[in-house]
Amino acid sequence: MSSATPPRPLPRTSRAARLPRMLNWRVRFGVLALIWGFSFLFIKVGTEGFAPFQVTFGRLLFGTVVLAVAIAVKRERLPRGARTWGHLAVAAFLLNALPFSLFAYAELTIPSTLADICNATTPLWGMVLSMVALSEDRPTRVRAAGLGIGFVGVLTVLGAWQGFSGLDVTGTSLALLASASYAVGWIYVRRTLAGTGVSHLSLAGSQVALGTLQLAVVTPLFTSLPTSVELLPLLAVIALGALGTGYAMLLQYGVVDEVGPTTAAMVTYFIPVIATAAGVALLDERLTWNTPVGAVIVLAGAALTQTRTSGRKRDRTAGGPEAVPASAAPPTVAAPPAAPEPALAACTASEAPAR
Repeated sequence: MSSATPPRPLPRTSRAARLPRMLNWRVRFGVLALIWGFSFLFIKVGTEGFAPFQVTFGRLLFGTVVLAVAIAVKRERLPRGARTWGHLAVAAFLLNALPFSLFAYAELTIPSTLADICNATTPLWGMVLSMVALSEDRPTRVRAAGLGIGFVGVLTVLGAWQGFSGLDVTGTSLALLASASYAVGWIYVRRTLAGTGVSHLSLAGSQVALGTLQLAVVTPLFTSLPTSVELLPLLAVIALGALGTGYAMLLQYGVVDEVGPTTAAMVTYFIPVIATAAGVALLDERLTWNTPVGAVIVLAGAALTQTRTSGRKRDRTAGGPEAVPASAAPPTVAAPPAAPEPALAACTASEAPAR
């Protein structure tokens, strides 16, 4: 009789070992979607106690603090060279200072749900702009169809058949301009900051810090200190910065590293659902049928514009960089995405596909 030890049940052990890891990224994915989904609610509440520029400055300041701590703990090296810092300053303006401020001003007159849906149009803007700015990023029929579908979705959200009655044109235009700014910023980052050799965390933290400095100069010129500080708006601004612009970026790193940028990009499509539910439930915002229907159409169009099968083959064959869809910006995000959050420009610029 053989004394050999029977083989160990490796498949079962391996599955058990992988389970906590898989649950871990799913939990972080869900937390990321919640944080970014509530960001537009935080903006709305913040503007009830502070001027829009003050909300944006606080958001960037608290986000910078979180990222600075992470950089210090990981002992990351800051970027070097005036050229890199110059590009980061432009990226900070296009991806942080400008869109954050525009969204804050927009939410003075439009619901947080509408602002979030406008944010979801970033991939549509990105496709249009990349066709002009990126010679290797040519549209396929599917992506062109996605652009058309997304445009129909925007018209549905805005109620075009009613002549846009009841729509605040200024606020909506500011929100759409903010989304376009994300798309411009992503293209700029792709052309100037990809492949710098500096860690993505260091680039992102430096970018947000530069955005904070920009708002530190602008805010005193256009606002005055509030006569009193209310607790709820203050907490909203702190949460917006520390969670939405700081901690969420760190969560995004982990998810992208663990399951890849394509899966991580799916957070973009959960954000409008959470933002709409939060706005209706907590802010008593009115929701008509065309808003959720239009949002679904916008997201479907945005998803089609991100299909890259033929584009990736062409890039790899030519030895060029792979395309970075605008939806990788969170929406910020980092971000975001789905931008969604959208302050995530530098952190995934060289490898992410997705808010």
